[in-house]
Amino acid sequence: MDAVCILGSSLGLSSGVPELQPSTLYPWRQAPAPSRVRRAWVIPPISVSENHKRLPYPLVQIRSDKQQLGSVIYSIQGPGVDEEPRNVFSIDKFTGRVFLNATLDREKTDRFRLRAFALDLGGSTLEDPTDLEIVVVDQNDNRPTFLQDVFTGHVLEGAVPGTFVTRAEATDADDPETDNAALRFSILEQGSPELFSIDEHTGEIRTVQVGLDREVVAVYNLTLQVADMSGDGLTATALAIISVDDINDNAPEFTKDEFFMEAAEAVSGVDVGRLEVEDRDLPGSPNWVARFTILEGDPDRQFAIRTDPKTNEGVLSVVKPLDYESHERYELRVSVQNEAPIQATTPRAQRGQTRVSVWVQDTNEAPVFPENPLRTSLAEGAPPGTSVVTFSARDPDTQQPQRISYSKDYDPEDWLQVDGATGRIQTQRVLSPASPFLKDGWYRAIILALDNAMPPSTATGTLSIEILEVNDHAPALAPPPLGSLCSQPDQGPGLILGATDEDLPPHGAPFHFQLSPRVPDLSRNWSLNQINVSHARLRLQHQVPEGLHRLSLLLRDSGQPPQQREQTLNVTVCSCGPDGSCLPGAAALQAGGAGISLGALVIVLASTVVLLLLVLLAALRMRLGRRSRDESLLHGLKDDLRDNILNYDEQGGGEEDQDAYDINQLRHPVEPRTTSRPLGRPPLRRDAPFSHVRQPHRALPSSPADIANFISDGLEAADSDPSVPPYDTALIYDYEGDGSVAGTLSSILSSLGDEDQDYDYLQDWGPRFARLADLYGHP
Repeated sequence: MDAVCILGSSLGLSSGVPELQPSTLYPWRQAPAPSRVRRAWVIPPISVSENHKRLPYPLVQIRSDKQQLGSVIYSIQGPGVDEEPRNVFSIDKFTGRVFLNATLDREKTDRFRLRAFALDLGGSTLEDPTDLEIVVVDQNDNRPTFLQDVFTGHVLEGAVPGTFVTRAEATDADDPETDNAALRFSILEQGSPELFSIDEHTGEIRTVQVGLDREVVAVYNLTLQVADMSGDGLTATALAIISVDDINDNAPEFTKDEFFMEAAEAVSGVDVGRLEVEDRDLPGSPNWVARFTILEGDPDRQFAIRTDPKTNEGVLSVVKPLDYESHERYELRVSVQNEAPIQATTPRAQRGQTRVSVWVQDTNEAPVFPENPLRTSLAEGAPPGTSVVTFSARDPDTQQPQRISYSKDYDPEDWLQVDGATGRIQTQRVLSPASPFLKDGWYRAIILALDNAMPPSTATGTLSIEILEVNDHAPALAPPPLGSLCSQPDQGPGLILGATDEDLPPHGAPFHFQLSPRVPDLSRNWSLNQINVSHARLRLQHQVPEGLHRLSLLLRDSGQPPQQREQTLNVTVCSCGPDGSCLPGAAALQAGGAGISLGALVIVLASTVVLLLLVLLAALRMRLGRRSRDESLLHGLKDDLRDNILNYDEQGGGEEDQDAYDINQLRHPVEPRTTSRPLGRPPLRRDAPFSHVRQPHRALPSSPADIANFISDGLEAADSDPSVPPYDTALIYDYEGDGSVAGTLSSILSSLGDEDQDYDYLQDWGPRFARLADLYGHP
């Protein structure tokens, strides 16, 4: 391209041509223009195709006309030169020729804006910098791409033509302003018949004709294509999967016109059989799920049909017990429908209804109590043998009569007796009103009825007996309050009396209080007025002497027939102060008014005296025992010390040891031991002298100071006896050899004398051992 636009100066431009001679550009040339303002050159963009293979490729040559060729230094700056991407363009600094050094990719960078400079050989600026724009021309080097490898869509079966299904989308990286990115969609393959079409510009997929039937074809696979260059360029493919959604266009049908089943009588909650149906709609969907209805043949609603969710079969079950004797066979008419409504255009099913014949099988039925539970009543305290009720059952097996026997299953108080043949029930003891099994006045028992079939059947009947309350207790005065009556009729509030009754309503309150008619004089001085249903107030009408008065009262309840009791009341009459309370001097009389008789008071006082005497005797005995224990062990020279040696047990040297140590050396020191054994080394003594010394007669110690000598002499006498081991030596029971790693447990063998023994620990044993500690301890 040699076209040059000159505004104020000439411009030469050379674009990439086969002869590789770029045109010369004079961007800085200026022309005189006296009539208008001078302005800078506007350099048109330089276009270069992407993916150019011949490199380096000359793009353009720029020149300055201020200096001769070879005296100007040219340079360029900007992206593609000294900025990223670097080294894409370069310039010959002497000739001003601009070269393309790398392959361009429009999809990465679609244009470059550079700055051109002209300097003299000394580095001074000859011209102002000028802009140089290089535009990358697009090539069709990118295939179109679908946004998805697989597109999915759904459409209802039976959809009308033109129904939208889904949309395919694709992109192209080339210049969207060129045909390189002009995309066109098409369907390469969809099978036969062709039921779908695609818009070549938008990629929308729609139905083109009727005939979609899920039961015939449930899924369609379409191969899609997209091409650039308006359909004539590069291509790409994708897959579209279109699912046909189910509608209820198939009615369910029974597989048979009639079903035959059998059911046992007297049972419920059991399955009888299954009703098979067929439905071509989508399994598990509401268009497929069957719902069954019994149209006729079951007036008492003894049957029910539920749907098996896995097989879609109808399961016929018995919900109320059947009776063979009253109905041997049932003829049911059953219909089936889907959970979802059927389409209006769907043809009517040929087997939408069926007949079900159910034959009832005769079985041994359990006896039946006509009234269960049975309620009856009985007066409390009924004597043994009282008839309660006859609780009988009937056998529903009328075609095979059987004998029924009766027994008790639950009678916690063992109160009832049942006649095994008739079911007649009577009492066999009196039921206690305090029985824990009597709840709110009702007693419950369970009776069994058993037939004699093989195998037998049992019926359970509940018998509830109401224990009727009987007025068998008369009312009695409640414990009288702590109070008294003033001797003046107009003083004090009077005495409030209450009554109780062990009977339950209506045989208790209201109570009627009355002064005894047998003592007419009472009504002259006393008055008794009703306060409420259970209390009355006693007052004086005239002044009476102070002291204890015994009044006879008559109490009557409201039962039928009523019960009454005459009861004595002790009343204390005393002088009262202004506040209506008894004065202190009447305290003794008030005790009588509290209802305590003289005899009872004497018994209480006597019991108190006896108890005090017992306590004193016990205290005296304990004091005497403590005093005797506090006496010293060695107190009194007249006490024989030998009596303090208690022989609890003696263990010799086994069965062969017939000569254990002789305690008589300590018990009878005055009697020296004689022996016929010859003098010399005894067989059992290894530490005794070789001669037996006869011990002289020793008298009892006469003072506490002689006790030590007395004990020492006795021990020496025992140690000197050659026929027995010493008193404090160890007895060898068995020999187990030498070399034991364990030490000896005996402290006696550690020394042959008493000088090694330490008796100072006796000081810690209390005052009774203090004397022994003084005798044997260290000084």
